[in-house]
Amino acid sequence: MRLSLIAFVLGFILSAPSCSHSQPNSNSDPVPMDVKIGQMLTIGFRGIAITDTNHIARDIKKYHIGGVVLFDYDVPRGEAKRNIRSPEQLKSLITQLQERAERPLFVTIDQEGGKVNRLKPTYGFPETVSAQYLGQLNNPDSTRHYARQIAQSLSRMGINMDLAPVVDVNTNPKNPVIGSLDRSFSSDPEVVSEQAALFIKALHQYDILSVIKHFPGHGSSKSDSHLGLVDVTDSWSERELIPYKQLIDSNLVDAIMTAHIFNARLDSTYPATLSKSTISGLLREKLGFEGVVVSDDMMMGAIRKEYGLKTAIYQAIDAGVDILVFGNNSIYDPEIVPKAHRIIRELLQEEKITREQINRSYERIIALKQKLAN
Repeated sequence: MRLSLIAFVLGFILSAPSCSHSQPNSNSDPVPMDVKIGQMLTIGFRGIAITDTNHIARDIKKYHIGGVVLFDYDVPRGEAKRNIRSPEQLKSLITQLQERAERPLFVTIDQEGGKVNRLKPTYGFPETVSAQYLGQLNNPDSTRHYARQIAQSLSRMGINMDLAPVVDVNTNPKNPVIGSLDRSFSSDPEVVSEQAALFIKALHQYDILSVIKHFPGHGSSKSDSHLGLVDVTDSWSERELIPYKQLIDSNLVDAIMTAHIFNARLDSTYPATLSKSTISGLLREKLGFEGVVVSDDMMMGAIRKEYGLKTAIYQAIDAGVDILVFGNNSIYDPEIVPKAHRIIRELLQEEKITREQINRSYERIIALKQKLAN
């Protein structure tokens, strides 16, 4: 798996355009715009094995999607029957996915440890512990041990991107989606930074990319953005940016996931995922992050119930999001990739977004995929 992925990436990089002066789809640019758009999409799907009739096979081949996201529990169906049954089955599934891809896929998963743990002991994987447990211990050796254990499990399966660690500061321990699930390392942002750095370094030892989350901070919320819009205007503080700043300055950050939270102090109109002032302004310009920005699931209630699909996609891309995640695990839509792909083409034709915006995202994605070959 490792050697074939390296070969995929090298071939992909050699066909990539230069980063500044070539015009998309011109004679000097061998990469079609459809491919660039597809690389911006990461998709969830049903199935423990892939057949050519499965929509994810179509999405990989026809729409050139850049990544997939794996789950063990199917929320719309309310049953633990999704993508994961055993180590052998999962490794085979991932191999099937990569074999169908002309370009290497980001194979992503939420493997934080503790309650947010897709690779469970019931499927034959090691026990994990929560971020809160590690933060309370605050012992570097313990954090390294458990983070390496997670990294080893991911590496053996062929999973190359972990949507972890959570760097939300635990300012509200009763937070239904962060604090109450033990997902935060600490209420002290310095401890969060130190623990997250150890976790990320352990992932990197096994060639796993990390996506820290949820920018600009979900720790103070009183409700769950899976269900609807969450307002943290009165509870959020700039202390929640400290882990991001320190990790970015340490050059440890591969990618950052946005939060579907509304904060009028940062943007009086849109939640963070759709906010140019939050992503392009605060994250990129003020904090100096030049890497990949990943949306939280665009099908979660905070986005799906408040905005139409076209508006959400437009706002996210215009804000500076590079990878749009459609987890297909709040609702399930096997046609989400054709819809999203078509919408992005329409936005280009309508000149609401520019080819340069797509190029910039594509170039960041390719630079991140190149890390998998180093």
